[in-house]
Amino acid sequence: MRKGLIAAVVIFVADQLSKFLVRDVLLDGQSIVVVNDFFNVVTAWNTGVSFSMFDNHGILGIVLLSALSIMIVAYLLYWMSREKNVFLQVALGFVVGGALGNVIDRMCFGAVFDFLDFHIGSGHWPAFNIADSFICIGAVMIIAESLFHKYEKKEGKDA
Repeated sequence: MRKGLIAAVVIFVADQLSKFLVRDVLLDGQSIVVVNDFFNVVTAWNTGVSFSMFDNHGILGIVLLSALSIMIVAYLLYWMSREKNVFLQVALGFVVGGALGNVIDRMCFGAVFDFLDFHIGSGHWPAFNIADSFICIGAVMIIAESLFHKYEKKEGKDA
């Protein structure tokens, strides 16, 4: 569990530090910094969940989304405490650290601060942040481990 908790803390700190540096230092009141033809640093406040789904629900939405995130984090920490596989512990830590980073934003600002904006021409991927990135990376790691682990078990039974 220790490596998973370390991963969670590192992701949480990296997320909060990156948001502070971009929001309060780099952008300093600006809404966009053009980096090149496919990437910008922007100010985007997400009041919903992924891709701003379920937004515009005011304080009730903030409370419900935060409570749901905390319940999921509690379950993932329970899973992590019972998990023997270090790879899965780290993957769970990535999701936990990212989720907590976004919960802190939601509770402090009423929305999650997103700032990474990738685009091709006028087509933009929804803005995201470090926490979102590691939630996705952790989820992919969990899925990959479950797929390969099942394959290894089948191989062992057939042999």
